[in-house]
Amino acid sequence: MANHASAKKRIRRNARMEIINKVRKNRVRSFIKKVEVAIDKADKKLAQQAFKEAQPEMHRSVTKGVFNKNTISRKLSRLSSRIKKIA
Repeated sequence: MANHASAKKRIRRNARMEIINKVRKNRVRSFIKKVEVAIDKADKKLAQQAFKEAQPEMHRSVTKGVFNKNTISRKLSRLSSRIKKIA
């Protein structure tokens, strides 16, 4: 158990940030899911539109420290290549 005031404050802050980061992570996952659903339907136009909306949200999660830069870069690359494969 924390004995110092600063340690107690840090525990409270970590609890708040945990909730905020979960929300941010779920938001990114939702955007990715929209793109994947459009890809599964083989609707290139819808997939491109969803991808365009997902990109800034995914990059924002990197600046907020929720995801690693390389992770988001990899996910964007793979989604992009899957969209290109749609005839």
